[in-house]
Order: sequence, then structure tokens, then C-alpha cells
Amino acid sequence: MIKQGETLPDATLFELIEDERAGCTLGPNSFSVREQTAGKRVVIFGLPGAFTPTCSAKHVPGYVEQYEAFRAAGIDEIWCVSVNDAFVMGAWGRDQRTSGKVRMMADGSAAFTRALGLEQDLSARGMGIRSQRYAMVIDDGVVKTLNVEAPGKFEVSDAASLLATLSPT
Repeated sequence: MIKQGETLPDATLFELIEDERAGCTLGPNSFSVREQTAGKRVVIFGLPGAFTPTCSAKHVPGYVEQYEAFRAAGIDEIWCVSVNDAFVMGAWGRDQRTSGKVRMMADGSAAFTRALGLEQDLSARGMGIRSQRYAMVIDDGVVKTLNVEAPGKFEVSDAASLLATLSPT
């Protein structure tokens, strides 16, 4: 498992782009994790799946609600990463009203999640390989804070807990 002080692995994540913007096409776009975190402070939180109960009722809404507080603490971007495809993540983002606050990043093949060492096998529950629940603060590609949940828990990866590790800039 990745540790505090280590550099994020370079992997590709996908984001559904639904509005015209420079450098992006409409539909799924691929992004290099290394390029997207270079020179930025980014919060990345991972969770088992889009539209699942705790993820939809608590995890994503907390980051959407705390967006301004994270910005005040010097965070440039917030990413939600899940082992789902870009279309599912886009639909979930619309449902959760994340636009302009949380980037909904798809890790459809779990390549990034596996490279982090944060995968879990939920095949017995019909979900296949998924992400553990975690939250991290990245500074220029380096992990500064990493909070990984115990199985079945939601105590340290929530927005309030991660925000408490940051000091205003």
C-alpha cells in the first residue's frame, strides 16, 4: 500500500466531460494522474462504488459541502475515484451535484487502485475488484496525508476528518 511521503503512481483516470472546454472532447477523456497533480494540492478520496449507500449518502456529499473549506485550506482540486466507468461516474456526479467542486474520476479497470495497493475483492457481494475507502492529500504528486478505512467503516476518510488534517494557507 502506498504510504505518506511516496509519489503517486502514474496511471490514467477517465472523466466524463459534458461541456465544451479547451483541450477536452465531449465524452470520456483520459488524464494522467502524474500530470494532473503536478504543482497542485489535490484531495483524492476513493470509495467502493458509485450509487452505493454510504458513498452516496455521506462520502461524496461531505466533500461537495466542504468544497469552500478545502479551497480556503489551499486545496486546488478534489477528486472522487471509483472503480466504475466514466459514464457511470458522470451520471453519479450529476446526481450528487459535484460539478465545479469534485472531479468524478473513473478507474474502470482498477489500474490506479491496484497501483496504490488499495484494492479489495468484493466478488462475493457481486461487485468484483473495487477500491477500499480512503482519502489522501497530495502535494505536487506526493502523498502528504493518507487515511484508509478499516473494512466496513466510515470514520477517517470523510471530508471533516481530512479537513482537520489541513491548516488554512
